[in-house]
Amino acid sequence: MLRDARHEREEGAAPRYVAAAPAALRIVALDSLTAIFHRASGITHLVESPVPELLDLLREPMTADALLERLASAYDMIDPDVTVLAERLAELEAVGLIERA
Repeated sequence: MLRDARHEREEGAAPRYVAAAPAALRIVALDSLTAIFHRASGITHLVESPVPELLDLLREPMTADALLERLASAYDMIDPDVTVLAERLAELEAVGLIERA
């Protein structure tokens, strides 16, 4: 992936993440699971909470720290940990459901 000038200026800054464009995903709730069809890869992911909530919050670009703050204010989190959240974000990025902004 080519880096643009904005990424070059933000070198060293915390990465910001954003959900894939709504047109790129087909999301269907299935009781406790959610099916997410990723059109670009042709893969359907079966996920559970908090993945749908993360994608919803990431409609606007934000850092893992900002995302954790939003999650903590919206949900009763026992032990919010930005390191664990960053690991989940890396997994979602690897499968194309989110990307670096």
